[in-house]
Amino acid sequence: MEEKPHIVVVPSAGFTHLVPILEFSKRLVNLHPQFHITCIIPSIGSPPSSSKSYLQTLPPTISSIFLPPINVDQVPDAKILAVQISLSVKHSLPYIEQELKSLCSRSKVVAVVADVFAHDVLDIAKDFNLLCYIYLPQAAMVLSTYFYSSKLDEILSDESRDPNEPIKVPGCVAFDLKDLPLPFRFRSNIGYTKFLERAEKYHLFDGVFVNSFLEFEEDAIKGLKEEKKKPMVYPVGPIIQKVSIGDENEVKCLTWLEKQEPKSVLFVSFGSGGTLSQEQVNELAYGLELSGKKFLWILRSPSGVANATYFVGENEIEDPLRFLPSGFLERTKEQGLVVPCWGPQIQVLEHNSTGGFLSHCGWNSVLESVVYGVPIIAWPLFAEQGMNATMLCDGVKVALRPKANDGGLVERDEIGKVVRELMDGEERVEIRKRIEHLKNAANDAIDEMGSSTKALSQVVAIWNGI
Repeated sequence: MEEKPHIVVVPSAGFTHLVPILEFSKRLVNLHPQFHITCIIPSIGSPPSSSKSYLQTLPPTISSIFLPPINVDQVPDAKILAVQISLSVKHSLPYIEQELKSLCSRSKVVAVVADVFAHDVLDIAKDFNLLCYIYLPQAAMVLSTYFYSSKLDEILSDESRDPNEPIKVPGCVAFDLKDLPLPFRFRSNIGYTKFLERAEKYHLFDGVFVNSFLEFEEDAIKGLKEEKKKPMVYPVGPIIQKVSIGDENEVKCLTWLEKQEPKSVLFVSFGSGGTLSQEQVNELAYGLELSGKKFLWILRSPSGVANATYFVGENEIEDPLRFLPSGFLERTKEQGLVVPCWGPQIQVLEHNSTGGFLSHCGWNSVLESVVYGVPIIAWPLFAEQGMNATMLCDGVKVALRPKANDGGLVERDEIGKVVRELMDGEERVEIRKRIEHLKNAANDAIDEMGSSTKALSQVVAIWNGI
């Protein structure tokens, strides 16, 4: 029997980078079962139980290898999340090379697919004469900033430029400087340097998989494909996690949702790594209360660092409920449900009672909202989330965004107003029409003859020919 072709995938550290590349892997072997996939996993500290539980759900044609964990003390400037993530991979390169050598010696490895922050792995892959691809678990708009990096650097370096002038990247909605990732606003730091280094390498890759779809980011994707000097771009999304890892919170959330009216509940969650300050937690609590609307809030302990829980193990997290304003839970016991730390986001978004999503606009959450047709209140915290929020509000227009005061705080009255507007205001009807249209387009993109299915098949044809 002919040996199955083998694909190696390498995520970067963190659950929100592990899941997207493995969901991509699941879709690949589901559509093209002739492949076997091995996932080589770098990590910072001990792998969380969520990662271990998730890996147990994978089909037998996808195997995984956990590398020895990197100590966070080895990573400089721990406040820059992208640097933590990329350097965790860099410190793991000797282990990755060892595993890749072993796999090549006993199987027919044809390609390596690496997460955007794991691009250093592809230097090793080339030494083994393997095809090299990036998997970008972000918007096509983000890929455009890589391709446009030289011009973008000129714009940001221009000291005479009006700082309030919107920044325009070809094919993308214009966005404010404040919505760029933090390193872009302070270009002398290591985070911005690493961005430019990644951008320079893109022409060396055989292709880039983007977790988006043509009908969602049509102008950006067409612009990327027209750039002849760059690698092939394959929009293969929306690829999302279909099932959450269940626990007692899942039962609690879904039981409560069953008692609510259709489209009446606002789901509030800032992803697996997002955190608010104590002052902002207070304002959000009072704002939800003032809105008078039903809410399901996944609450994490407050922190002065927006991504404080990205690499935090479950046993390190304090009980978040004790940080709520005095009397809040009692006053809102008929209006809402607050659940500590984690909730079954997929099941909540697809539930008939959910009518809105107050989200940090991480790309996984954006795609999940689109797939299940849930309008958004955009509340970005870090990384490229501000760009995503701008695209959702000003581009496809399926989201509203509360305004912060001069100190960066979103106050309770503003929160209450935006929640009411999304749930039953004048804009609600048009927003729901647009998100429903995107929902249908998302489903079409991944059906048998859809644009994303065809894009993946183009790469498979290349792999099959090796």
